[in-house]
Amino acid sequence: MYRHILAIEQRILQCKHNYIKVSIKNVAQQSGKLKEYEGRKLIGFSMEQIYTVVADVENYKKFVPFCKKSDIIYKKENFLKANLVIGFPPLTESYTSEVSMVPSRLVKADCTDGILFDHLKTLWIFSPGLKNNANTCVIDFSLSFEFKSIIHSHMSNLFFNEIVRQMENAFVQEAEKRYGKPCLKTVRLER
Repeated sequence: MYRHILAIEQRILQCKHNYIKVSIKNVAQQSGKLKEYEGRKLIGFSMEQIYTVVADVENYKKFVPFCKKSDIIYKKENFLKANLVIGFPPLTESYTSEVSMVPSRLVKADCTDGILFDHLKTLWIFSPGLKNNANTCVIDFSLSFEFKSIIHSHMSNLFFNEIVRQMENAFVQEAEKRYGKPCLKTVRLER
């Protein structure tokens, strides 16, 4: 009988533990602190062309909306660290980003020391586009960030979608400046 009661007690404690874990996760999601976006597009530029634009972190200040500063502080093959400043009134954040690259395939960036963000991660994956056109590719883009402050999180709800849209479009527009008109109009794809 005593073993049976202990087993029931353990199940209750486990359920309570799982409930608390789920509840904490739900509170974080409901608080709106975590923002995530995933998008997929077929574009009229080659994998190499769009990779070159996305990997050009040093020039982000020239074409990425809200990027005020982008200075490389360390660089080696397929990896760099950059000091970045992003700002959209009334918020400004400076942080170091560690960027890993696989030429023509992937660019991944992680914020390592932000004051405003708990985390900020971007991932660009480039894959072949149309079989009969090497000047096309598919971009899979994901963005995940979480503000440290609930106030900043709520403020971001007002403009998150617009910022992501502008940021995504900025890279394609920069590719057009560098390489000319795309061979086809950008098509948003389902994931």
